[in-house]
Formats: sequence, C-alpha cells, structure tokens
Amino acid sequence: MTLASHVRTLGRGPGRSRSLAFDEARDAMAEMLSGDAAPESVGALLMLLRMKGEETQEIAGFVSAAQESLPELPPVDLDWSSYAAGRTRGLPWFLLSARLVAASGHRVLMHGFNGIDGAVRDGLAPAGVPVAEAPTEVGRLLDADNLAYLPLETISPALFHLLGLRPKFNLRSCVNTVCRMFNPARAPVSVQGVFHPPYRLLQSDAAALLGWDAMTVIKGGGGEFERNPAKPVAAFGLRGGAAWEKTEPALIEVATRMNDGPDPTTTLAGLWSGEQRDSYAEAVVIGTAALALDALGVANPLDTARNLWDDRG
Repeated sequence: MTLASHVRTLGRGPGRSRSLAFDEARDAMAEMLSGDAAPESVGALLMLLRMKGEETQEIAGFVSAAQESLPELPPVDLDWSSYAAGRTRGLPWFLLSARLVAASGHRVLMHGFNGIDGAVRDGLAPAGVPVAEAPTEVGRLLDADNLAYLPLETISPALFHLLGLRPKFNLRSCVNTVCRMFNPARAPVSVQGVFHPPYRLLQSDAAALLGWDAMTVIKGGGGEFERNPAKPVAAFGLRGGAAWEKTEPALIEVATRMNDGPDPTTTLAGLWSGEQRDSYAEAVVIGTAALALDALGVANPLDTARNLWDDRG
C-alpha cells in the first residue's frame, strides 16, 4: 500500500475520511522511514494528522514501525526521552536525575534531539552523561555506568529527517510524539515529559496498546521529564500495563517559575560534585529522580532518591 493511499484515507472529506488503524499507521510510518515515499505525500499525511489530531492507534502504529526499523540494542531498565525544543529553560537538571537513577543500579538509556536548543546536548558532558557515538557503543557505556545517551540522528537518521521537517511546516507534527514514545531499546519502563498536558493521556494510552509495563508522563520543565519541586505534579501513565495516575505534592515552599528557581551561577558539574549548594536545584534533581524510581517500582522512591543524592560519588 502506498503512502498516498493513507493520505486518501485521512483526507477524503467530511463523512468519508477517517483515522488510520494501527496496521495502517505502521505501514505508513514504514513507508516514510524507507525513503521511498514522495515528499509531497509525507507532508500531506503529517499535516492532515496535525489538523485532525493524533489518536492512540496512529501513534502506537507509528512507534511500532519506528522500533522495527532499528538495530537491536542491549536490554535496559528505563527509557528516558528528551525532545523538547524551542522553549526557554534553565539548565537541564534532569540529566543529573538520570545519573542518580543509574547510580541505583538501573540501566538507563536516554535518547533525543532538541532542535536549536543546545542546552541538553551542551549539558551532557558537565552532567557526566556518556554519549554513544554509534548504536554498538550503547552496551559498553551501560556496562560501565548504567547510563548512556543516544542521539536520534545516530540511532535513526530516517526518523531524524522526519522530525527535521518541522521548520518547513512551521508546526509540530505527530513525529514529535512518536519520538517521545520511540523507546529504541524497548525498555519495559519509560518516563516522558510533555509541554501540552493533553498529550499525557495520548502517550499513556499508546503505551498501553504497545504492551508496555510501566510509564510516567508529566508536564515538565520546558517539556522535559523534569518536575518543578515548588508545585504539585500530576503524573499519568501505566503500572502493570494498566492506566494509572497520581498527583505528587510540592516538595518545597517556593512559588516561582521553573527557570527562576535555581541560582543562575549554579552549574551541573558543581552541583553534582558538591562544590556548589543550591537547595532548589537539588530539589529538582531529587524530585525528578524519585518520579523515575517510582515508575521502576522502587519502594519509598523519594527517600531513596534523597539517599542516593547524599551518597553520590
């Protein structure tokens, strides 16, 4: 089936068009990733989906095809996506949270691309997060540190190309959601951040359709999986494959925007090493790590995160 046939399904007009079923969406994404689809058809399909609104079957089918196009990666415990772009934010404190979770013995694979926003990529080295220059390096890095960051352009140049079409449309497309759901190592547990709250349920419902065991999605700082410790956080997702949601209370009594909280002179490396103390930034790191540990099924995740922070080396 050609991509044009799926465009026709979506765009036949009132009373005749319909959403794509799971298998149709999987076929459409496979065609787009193959490089054989006409660029006009790719643009038409993505913008029709944009106008219509993404649905669970479509996102799950797209993710399934994207995963099937990948080389096999070593097993990991936690998938951590990072795809927020174009939003003003401070330092990516969540990188230290991922390092904290890895220090607990869980194998964590981060993956992402953040457009023109270089904060995350620039923060990887100061945060001590090793970068895999090729998929074959992931296993070595995980064996050494329980942590690796895999750039999207490294693991899937084809999906990276689709994500890179955003400036041509001047609009986000469903590819942004697919990337957050990508889970390239097919980890049983995933944590994800969104900027727009409605996507929390869309992503958790798609994860259930894909058979994932546990997942936590939050409206996070700058669209990343990073909590504001001065506010309650509503978490959605899965536990044991079933729909789940929970609201965590604020951790500190400070009414401030996320990027106004930490001292602007605090650095990722300085905070981790203990050379700098910043109670707000520490609360971000610990609170975010606790949410990830909770998704992994760790008992008393907040206390565990605090102990991990105090014992970090």
